[in-house]
Amino acid sequence: MSGSKPEFVRLTGHRALTQRLVLSSLTGKPVHISKIRSTSPTHPGLAPHEVSFLRLLEAVTNGSVIDISYSGTTLAYQPGLITGTVPGAGASLAGDLIEHTIPANNTRGITYFLLPLALLAPFSKAHMNVRFSGPGVITSATHGSGDLSIDTFRTAVLPLYGLFGIPPARIELRVLSRSCAGPGGKGGGGVVEMRFASQVRLPKTLHLNRKPGRIRRIRGVAYCTGVSASHNNRMITAARGVLNQLVSDVHVAAQYDPAPLVGEKGSATKKKLGIGFGLSLVAESSADGVIFSADMVAPPEGGIVPEDIGTRCAYQLLEVIAQGGCVSAAAAPSVLTLMAMGSEDVGRLRLGREVLGREETIGLARDLKAFGASSWGIRDADDGEDGTGDLVVSVKGTGVGNIGRKVA
Repeated sequence: MSGSKPEFVRLTGHRALTQRLVLSSLTGKPVHISKIRSTSPTHPGLAPHEVSFLRLLEAVTNGSVIDISYSGTTLAYQPGLITGTVPGAGASLAGDLIEHTIPANNTRGITYFLLPLALLAPFSKAHMNVRFSGPGVITSATHGSGDLSIDTFRTAVLPLYGLFGIPPARIELRVLSRSCAGPGGKGGGGVVEMRFASQVRLPKTLHLNRKPGRIRRIRGVAYCTGVSASHNNRMITAARGVLNQLVSDVHVAAQYDPAPLVGEKGSATKKKLGIGFGLSLVAESSADGVIFSADMVAPPEGGIVPEDIGTRCAYQLLEVIAQGGCVSAAAAPSVLTLMAMGSEDVGRLRLGREVLGREETIGLARDLKAFGASSWGIRDADDGEDGTGDLVVSVKGTGVGNIGRKVA
């Protein structure tokens, strides 16, 4: 009804803020989030990375209304149309790219922004081309918040979009400058570009409830910025020492980059930030579409040798594989969200008990229900004697689809 006030979905807390804003944008339902760090005596309200994400959301949509309280502890968001890279949509365009600058006090990895953006991109009116730059871009995994590295996002999350009829071949991710987290975990100075040209009317219904199969090969990337290139070889040798006993086909690429120079605010001098090293490993199963991943990065304060990073990452990968299911915890929220946005049919996904029991997965189920999606159905995987203890989650699509794109 014209002139009537919108009915807000009312939620509290800062957890899963990007997830809730994405669901609001996809379903078209406004959201009101209160008590955002309201009890924090030193840093109440929205954090720098959350404010930066709101600006990104404003750039890729048209007609969105964002209202933040004076203290920053309350946020009201009325979603607009997901337009992507369209001139005049409120975005600063450089050619056919949206330029998004991340501030120096950012503590989250670039995948904090890329994961929700990749969920919005298939439903946008035009291509979603965004370049992330500025003194706060961290392309590695992050030690405190547990963000994925850019390599894991590219090799373990984006390929899964193909299961929904969204061709990964039309998704391009360029790392123009790498960076680990700077001193105190803040800032980095990297540059990343994502070009998402796979827009669909509705994601396909997913049926991924078969046995996950056996691991046939392991791939990975060892990266270091601003430290000796020998760190890569030391991480790779340590990881292979664990993995070669189990799989013969192990190949880890080495990536060395100089640390990016970042200028201090109000100063003409520049200093090197984002010095560090880390490892990303991805295991591919004999069953199509089943990928497991692990990430490990040296903490910004140092004090850890490359051999430890390699060994820990290898063991972490084995733990992720042991959790079972067809999708790892890193990719499960993206897959479940796309299933819920698909056609009005029931899709099925096999998950390990630990993955389904995570706080993030349960929170996603609650948020989806708050935005009008159906509840999940959960049953034991009926494999009989293999005793994996996996569960099959049934998700009914809402049929929201892409209102900006009328043809499939």
